[in-house]
Amino acid sequence: MSQIKSDLENISPLANAVTKWCCDFQQQLPQMPVAVLGNPQPEKAELQQQGLGAERAFAQFIQQIAPGLSGSAGPRYLGFVTGGVTPAAMLADWIVAAIDQNVMVPGDSISSAVEQQTIEWLLELFSLPAELTGTLTSGATSANILGLLCARQYCGDQQGMDIARDGIGSAKIEVFSACPHASSKKAMAFTGMGRDSIIDVPTLAGSEAMDTVALENLLAASKSPGKIVIASAGTVTGTNFDDLQQIAQLCRQYQAWLHVDAAFGLFSRLITERLPLTAGIEHADSITCDGHKWLNVPYDCGIFFTKHPEILQQACSVSAPYLDVSINLPAYMDRGIENSRRFRAMPVWLTLQAYGRDGYKEIVANNCNQATALARWIEQSNDYQLLTPCSLNVVVFSPKNQQRSVKELLNTLNQSGQVYLTPGMWDGQQAIRAAFSNWRTSIEDVEIVCELLSQKVAG
Repeated sequence: MSQIKSDLENISPLANAVTKWCCDFQQQLPQMPVAVLGNPQPEKAELQQQGLGAERAFAQFIQQIAPGLSGSAGPRYLGFVTGGVTPAAMLADWIVAAIDQNVMVPGDSISSAVEQQTIEWLLELFSLPAELTGTLTSGATSANILGLLCARQYCGDQQGMDIARDGIGSAKIEVFSACPHASSKKAMAFTGMGRDSIIDVPTLAGSEAMDTVALENLLAASKSPGKIVIASAGTVTGTNFDDLQQIAQLCRQYQAWLHVDAAFGLFSRLITERLPLTAGIEHADSITCDGHKWLNVPYDCGIFFTKHPEILQQACSVSAPYLDVSINLPAYMDRGIENSRRFRAMPVWLTLQAYGRDGYKEIVANNCNQATALARWIEQSNDYQLLTPCSLNVVVFSPKNQQRSVKELLNTLNQSGQVYLTPGMWDGQQAIRAAFSNWRTSIEDVEIVCELLSQKVAG
């Protein structure tokens, strides 16, 4: 313990050294290699017997770990849908580690009240009804699990069963979706409904969006007393939006639970002219969103909304007597998967305080404009083709000359260290996918990417 006590006594100079390194890292992000390929590894070593102390351990981090870190928080990491970290959110995350609050039950700290206020602010940010409530999660995967746990509980209630208490047993449940994200399939597995049990709903021609006529036919033909529809507000490749207005109406008609995966598409609601994309989402029973994407807060942070908090608590509560609280605040352990919970609300709270709705509206608008600029460049290019229109912040394209594989071209682009892109599939064709969701990205970064695409296409 003497080493730990010594480190605590010297925490200020140690923290100053770490702070300087972190700030330098942030300043150098635009010049850093965007990705470090080749699977770097730390040095092989046995566990320390006595320990080095924080100062020497930090020196080992500088020597062994830092050189292998990617610039994924930087402006030209366009793989997957990856946000950066706003300055306020980064500072808040440091605070979270320092204060080390366990947001499990209210009564001993302000932390539960902060999470409740943060959820209320997020509802305002997305122009969603105040009747919704929710919780913060580790990401969209956990939020999708919560959505399907609630949906499963609802389907059990319709059949006189308490699935959370007694198990799924003989419950009859059918799940319908057109283009579910892999995390929804994982959620199907975790909730015991089976990832291969999703009933495929056809998509509209040339789109990943659900064919609502086909959905109605499937719902009408279903004999199952329990029905769940997983809709998408921004599909993973084409960024297509299901007709949520029509789907919500069908779910009401056929008494199906409507869960909407809006991991990044929910942010389209910050742009007035894009509000029609998510029209009807206010009628959803549950909604998934990601904080560590377009909200630009550190990993990990997801957001789950529902209009049925009582069903969420039925699905998640353990009702242990020693956890009883009488304060008029939710016990967030009864609204999610974890009992012990990190103070995830703090970075969200602080960044919303710092930049407000207008700040986030600017981030989303800028990223959408950057995606549009890249899409226009591709349309005018002799070397590339746009595979589907850019409807939000994702550009899907491929080289016109198929003599060189997409995989080979991607490797060449990513090895440059100036950009990182990921593959996709569109209409059976291999594609390159560029997703814009980082507050740091500028139109100058788009120009760098375009120049690189021109240089590398020939091999």
